[in-house]
Amino acid sequence: MPLNPKLTGRVFPPVGPYLVGREKVREFAHSVATTHAIHVDVGAARAAGHRDVVAPPTFAAVVVEPAVGQLLYSPDTGLDPTRVVHGSQSARYHRHIVAGDELTTDLTVTAVTERGTHAIVTTSSAIRDGQGRRVATVTSTLFVRGDDA
Repeated sequence: MPLNPKLTGRVFPPVGPYLVGREKVREFAHSVATTHAIHVDVGAARAAGHRDVVAPPTFAAVVVEPAVGQLLYSPDTGLDPTRVVHGSQSARYHRHIVAGDELTTDLTVTAVTERGTHAIVTTSSAIRDGQGRRVATVTSTLFVRGDDA
């Protein structure tokens, strides 16, 4: 099935809230081998001016995953999830993600570029806190392998 030609510009409904748990932040920090105490020690985080442990920068990938899932598994996109390969991801933070945050994410498809039977899909995900303030913007690139790949 070819990609939906109207995919560019599509905004998916907000997903969430995602409650950032202290233990989840600690587990993630250990999994990415971060050594800074603010990611695992509440006292160190508070001494640095945060209300709780601070998620490592790549934690945003965990928060946006359900929003990306909407794109991958919506039947009207034309995407076959078994043919999608993660290309790149970057995050621009407006503030740290901290344990106790309740976050929502909305995803927008910002570009679709087709190259023969292959495609590159670029997305922008806005992570917002419970007051609707933007916490981070995550930009992702997905490669969609064509039939001949």
